[in-house]
Amino acid sequence: MNAENDALLRELLTGQRVLALGVLVEGEPYVGLLPFALKPDFSCAVVHASKLARHTAGLVTGAQFAALIHQTDRGDADPLQVARVTLQGTVRQLERGTPAWEEGRRLYLRRFPTSEQTFSLGDFELYELRLLRGRLVGGFARAASVSPEMLARLASPPP
Repeated sequence: MNAENDALLRELLTGQRVLALGVLVEGEPYVGLLPFALKPDFSCAVVHASKLARHTAGLVTGAQFAALIHQTDRGDADPLQVARVTLQGTVRQLERGTPAWEEGRRLYLRRFPTSEQTFSLGDFELYELRLLRGRLVGGFARAASVSPEMLARLASPPP
């Protein structure tokens, strides 16, 4: 990838607050919209989801997911030029009280402080979405593959 694509991918991952999450529920594809927080090393997105939501049935440890993060469609430009990244990987449910759960909670609340009350509700769980591969589309004839190594590099840019 080039510097322009690096900057675009970093902006999508850190500047956008929600992702469209595709999972399998009872053998059929289902898409939900979830706020996410990114781990500092860009290896995982952390989501906090209610077990009452249909998409949560597809958030089981080891399950595969696909996610889409995109810029806002302003309505005055070609919608095919909306920058976006599709990501794929695996799910891990975080167990309450573990260091991983505490870290996920801290990251999520740092990004979404008004969600504090949902952590006291019994139907909400934390999940890590491990980012294993993806595709960045920055517009016409501007696409690049995304790898865990690339994400790690973007997480700690050179000084």
